[in-house]
Amino acid sequence: MADQTRVVLRRHGNPDGPRLVLSHGNGLAIDLYYPFWSLLTGDFDVVVYDLRNHGWNAITDLKEHTIPTLIDDHDLVIDAIDRHLGEKPKIGVFHSLSSLAPLLSPTEGSSFEALILFDPPLCKPGKSYEEFDSAAIKTAAAARRRSYRFRSRGDFVELLQISPNFRLTVPGTRYLMAETTLREETDGEGYELRCPPEYEAQIIDYARVFAVSVDLTALQCPTKVIGADPTLPYSYLPTMDLSDMLSVDYDFLPDATHLLQLEQPEECVAKMRQFIESVSG
Repeated sequence: MADQTRVVLRRHGNPDGPRLVLSHGNGLAIDLYYPFWSLLTGDFDVVVYDLRNHGWNAITDLKEHTIPTLIDDHDLVIDAIDRHLGEKPKIGVFHSLSSLAPLLSPTEGSSFEALILFDPPLCKPGKSYEEFDSAAIKTAAAARRRSYRFRSRGDFVELLQISPNFRLTVPGTRYLMAETTLREETDGEGYELRCPPEYEAQIIDYARVFAVSVDLTALQCPTKVIGADPTLPYSYLPTMDLSDMLSVDYDFLPDATHLLQLEQPEECVAKMRQFIESVSG
């Protein structure tokens, strides 16, 4: 990246298939989404990466952990994919926080043949923004209170057992969360979150400002938004119903929350495939 931070790209699946580029939500890791993207590796050239300060990537200075930095990172990652793996059309598949980078990039989606965005953190000015802003403040405060270190991965899994956020996820998700979002401490005495709570919280603070700046009508590629069920109580930030938005292909999954790719992976892939077929002719 511009500040010499390294972001690790991984390639899976069929190198001769259409190329998908995937990243993840705040505080998570793209390997956590394996129950979802593993269903795509038979037909697609799947390139995955973690956002800075997440997953496989090292922790860097907190002051650089901002939405503008993530946007710059995103554009450099897309260039690096073409440089290292060869140029060909790409479809971006992003969840939550990672959706903001292509939406706010100066390229306005022109780097992609199409975009598929799962429950992006969007809001509209007015009453919906007031609700979003209030929820973001509470979510950031909760993130800052989160436990950071654990004696074992098992202790972390036990904590997740009582979290309502994971009650609908496919079997094994809690264990996968422990494997992909914890790293062993340098002294070997336990485990710590790969994305520290203050980093997660700071990005939520930034999202309060940037989420209202997205203009979906400015995107220069076909875009599919697949949201959580907007009628359910939200587990992260409010899901915006885009049914009145003519510039995007909007859908939502009934009974799915913000972690929809970990709750209904087959349904998410089915909606993706349908959209890809429609834009690829």
